[in-house]
Amino acid sequence: MFNLILFGPPGSGKGTQSDKLVAKYGLKHLSTGNLLRQEIADKTPLGLEAKSFIDKGQLVPDEVVIGMVDSFFELHKGARGFLFDGFPRTAAQATALDKLLALKETGIAAVLALEVGEDELVKRLLNRGKTSGRSDDTDEGVIRKRFAVYKSETSAVADHYKAAGKFKSIKGEGTVEDIFSALCTAIDKKMA
Repeated sequence: MFNLILFGPPGSGKGTQSDKLVAKYGLKHLSTGNLLRQEIADKTPLGLEAKSFIDKGQLVPDEVVIGMVDSFFELHKGARGFLFDGFPRTAAQATALDKLLALKETGIAAVLALEVGEDELVKRLLNRGKTSGRSDDTDEGVIRKRFAVYKSETSAVADHYKAAGKFKSIKGEGTVEDIFSALCTAIDKKMA
């Protein structure tokens, strides 16, 4: 089983590249945001627990998120592997994910981080904001704050996987195809 974490700040192209990687390598796309919304819509016990935190304006605890990831794994036991998008976000989540995967007799093979300069991200998100309907993509101040939060949140996760020799930065600027090619080169090396 090949498990990949795709990292990158808002606007780095994670969504675009995730779709292409899932198609090429036959991985299951695991977005914790989508999982959370689905569990809540399905009114599962985990979904109802998550909703109670969200309704109070609180973050969903790591144990609940890990529970959802575990459920997703159980639904897709025969998968070739998983592409984690937007998770883990903290060192505690990375440790919990590593433990869960060890129980499943697998692990994270690679963590690829799309590196994009802040000014380029702002430009991309302001452009996306013209069509996305997302208010957080239309205000440069909000965008820069999201970027700062991303950097502070995920630096510990990057350090966690750097220590394990699984982390690689990928230039996230250029054409979609150039970035995809760089990601594939890194993945093919890890799969070899």
